[in-house]
Amino acid sequence: MIAPRHPVADRWFQVTRVDDDLTVVTEPHVHPFLRANIWHLRGSRRDLVVDAGLGVHSLRQDVPQLFDRDPALVVTHAHLDHMGGAHEFDHCHAHPAEAPHTPAPGTLHGGRLVDALGLRVAYAADFPEFMVDAAPAPGFDPDAYELRPPKRWLPLADGDVIDLGDRRLTVLHLPGHSPGSVALFEPETGALFSGDVVYDLQEGEELLDAIDGANVPDYVDSLNRLADLPVTVVHPGHGEPFGRPRLLELIRAYVGSRTARSRTS
Repeated sequence: MIAPRHPVADRWFQVTRVDDDLTVVTEPHVHPFLRANIWHLRGSRRDLVVDAGLGVHSLRQDVPQLFDRDPALVVTHAHLDHMGGAHEFDHCHAHPAEAPHTPAPGTLHGGRLVDALGLRVAYAADFPEFMVDAAPAPGFDPDAYELRPPKRWLPLADGDVIDLGDRRLTVLHLPGHSPGSVALFEPETGALFSGDVVYDLQEGEELLDAIDGANVPDYVDSLNRLADLPVTVVHPGHGEPFGRPRLLELIRAYVGSRTARSRTS
């Protein structure tokens, strides 16, 4: 059972409205490394949900509005913090290279997570015993956590369009963080739902490519592709939204550092 010092949370999910059509759902009791954003975009005909969180607690039970209007769930990639709740949806869209039908088992133990993901970053040594600081419900057992496959998945390819009626988002296959990472770009507004391809960083952090399945040359190509798109706002897989100047700054920093590293290796 989870340690007694971890109380049962009053509410597991936090729902924040970004604008009239967009909300973001987060899990504040999850360690920041696994605290992924669940984006909910309302369209005139149907809704879009981008990623499904860790799957520790039921989205359908606590955030039922995600399921009200035949949502198109897009899983940007198959890491546990992004597809944990995908099994609650009738179907999900993902790139075949992510093999969502055969996900890794998953774990909430900090040390085991490092091995499971093949993490090669210094800060992983500071992970706590459990990657949650509260229980989502009485009787919660972190040892029983597992990553479950979706009920049904539909393959995504670069250039596919997710049609919500009044809004259309284009699928971008952007490998690097993982083989089948995708982002969604809305040309009309310049909005980008980036998953883990790019997200804002704190001082000393870098975009994560020291993980199983990552490929640095692919990552450089994917970020260079993003730099050429008229992106105005990024809604990332982790952290707060940010604008084009910060996007270009992040891209330049990553591409510059990896290019320099390749020249000296």
